[in-house]
Amino acid sequence: MPIFDYLCDACGHEFELLIRGADEAACPQCGSGSVTKQLSLPKVKSSKTHAKAMRAAKRRDQRMNADQTRERIEYEEAHDD
Repeated sequence: MPIFDYLCDACGHEFELLIRGADEAACPQCGSGSVTKQLSLPKVKSSKTHAKAMRAAKRRDQRMNADQTRERIEYEEAHDD
């Protein structure tokens, strides 16, 4: 019972669906049965891809922390009376 990616022809919603037996795919957003099966790429996880994802997450967290710190300082300066 594979999970497939679909695109709704009616509303454009992209979704994944587990199809069992003779079940038909339907859009969970609008209920339309007019959907197109999309090409799904396998997800590969290795020590290299894990390390790359961790580095990207660390950079993202550092940017978010810097933005939050800057916003806090600006707020404090604006409200210091």
